[in-house]
Amino acid sequence: MKKTSKNNDFLNDVRSDLSPKVYEVVLDLVNEDREDLAKDVIKIDYLLDYTSRCLKAKDKREAKESIERAKIRIDNILKEGFSIDYIVYLYEGIRKKVK
Repeated sequence: MKKTSKNNDFLNDVRSDLSPKVYEVVLDLVNEDREDLAKDVIKIDYLLDYTSRCLKAKDKREAKESIERAKIRIDNILKEGFSIDYIVYLYEGIRKKVK
């Protein structure tokens, strides 16, 4: 049976906090029985958001640290063989702004 926010507490809890495209990535991972990687996607999403806020506040050192932590998590998911193209797209867009 396919897991959705209606029959899975984890998905129900995170659905309102994520954009539809990020939620879709999380949903796919949960349905592949990789809730651990889904939690990493949520952490990556937070780190990317935090990096953007650091850039707006002109805190380049903190932005660089957080984008590096996001990259490590992205690489771990890619190493497991899962496609997270949208997350990589978001990462690349924000990374270009970090100097």
